[in-house]
Amino acid sequence: MAGRLTALELVELALDDGSFRSWDEPLGPASDPDVAAARRRTGLDEAVITGEGLLRGRRVAVVACEFGFLAGSIGVAAAERMVAAVERATGERLPLLAAPASGGTRMQEGTVAFLQMVKISAAVAQHKAAGLPYLVYLRNPTFGGVLASWGSLGHVTAAEPGAMIGFLGPRVYQALYGEAFPEGVQVAENLYRHGLVDAVLPPEALAGIADRALRILLAPPAEPAWDETPSEGQVPDVPAWESITRSRRPDRPGVRQLLRYAASDVLPLSGTGAGERDPGLYLALARFGGVSCVLLGQDRRTQAEVGPMGPAALRAARRGLRLARELDLPLVTVIDTPGAALSAEAEEGGLAGEIARCLSELVTLEAPTLSVILGQGCGGGALALIPCDRVLVAQHGWLSPLPPEGASAIVHRDVEHAPQLAAAQGVRSADLVAGGIADRIVAERPDAAEEPRAFCRRVGHELERELLAMVHTRRPELLARRLRRYRALGTALDGEVA
Repeated sequence: MAGRLTALELVELALDDGSFRSWDEPLGPASDPDVAAARRRTGLDEAVITGEGLLRGRRVAVVACEFGFLAGSIGVAAAERMVAAVERATGERLPLLAAPASGGTRMQEGTVAFLQMVKISAAVAQHKAAGLPYLVYLRNPTFGGVLASWGSLGHVTAAEPGAMIGFLGPRVYQALYGEAFPEGVQVAENLYRHGLVDAVLPPEALAGIADRALRILLAPPAEPAWDETPSEGQVPDVPAWESITRSRRPDRPGVRQLLRYAASDVLPLSGTGAGERDPGLYLALARFGGVSCVLLGQDRRTQAEVGPMGPAALRAARRGLRLARELDLPLVTVIDTPGAALSAEAEEGGLAGEIARCLSELVTLEAPTLSVILGQGCGGGALALIPCDRVLVAQHGWLSPLPPEGASAIVHRDVEHAPQLAAAQGVRSADLVAGGIADRIVAERPDAAEEPRAFCRRVGHELERELLAMVHTRRPELLARRLRRYRALGTALDGEVA
């Protein structure tokens, strides 16, 4: 591709000026004439360069492929160099930025080269198991075993605009099947639409997104700056139906407004990372004041515009759970849904099973967890993201197994009894606190839709307060307390309001 940056040019573009230091040990003379020719042509001794540098002043490790060296193919020597770099990054507790650009396995070296992807993947897995960030920038082109190993393991994955990215190369497909691979499939922008990469951005923007990710992932949590006294007193008591009506206002602030007004840093992520993307769930890395988190938010706007959230939304939520576990970050879930999708596609996509898996993984997650019932909390879609260490609820937030109209249809065979049934079911915020389902109420004055900025900042303040009270607690203690809480659910517990 005309204008393609070399691996070294990309690394020097991403890192602070003059800060790159190579980790590569010189290799011996090349016995393969193709390798010897590639060395003369590129000035490199292999298809991978590794090293370290400063990215906006922060020390990071880097590994990058040089496509001009035998199409960036990975053989034994390149793999050894990569694994040594990943292991060094892990040992020195450095975040790792990887920039593949490769046709895949080096065919000239055969099966032994093919199996090198195993040890590269193992090294990356150990790096991630140490709680260290692994960021990937997919360049044009990235194919084969490279994409099917270390190219697809990033905590955050971005891609170069227009980059060709796929498992089976178009030339191989043409040779095997006698026809061209469908156009537009193996392109970065299409992968983004399908939730396989988190962003598509030019090389000039790589430093910015990497810096934003590392600011969130590596910033230590602040010490709690306040005591356990609630910051606000009693909130007015209102009927359940009034809260339900207010929660359905189209101008009520949702998860995007919460992040806009209350978060200091936000890095949106896209989809499941496995080929699905549901706009009903907003997944992001975020920082609220002195604490970073993984955030899963049900997006009221896209559910209203596109349709109810389906099983892919919960699979994206489970990606968020994995990130929280791998990076040892608190997890925040934002509940705001009129209910999950009721459709043949949702049933065939395993909606009920995804709810069950979210529930079991969330309630047993070894990380601090916080749920915020921001608005409507209806049905299994809400339930899937509820069982956290602490639960905040907006004054007009609510939680119910069905929309009140649906519950009325079951009990009374009409929808006219919805207000009375909502009151009887105990769905409103005050009832949730009284029943031990929620811990604190965040006031609305008198309605979040009438004070969106102030309300979101109030939620953000309480969110930060709760997280800071948990992040310094031992993880086994948090988990044991959470399991006891939900084991005892049904017994009246004392609550408090914020």
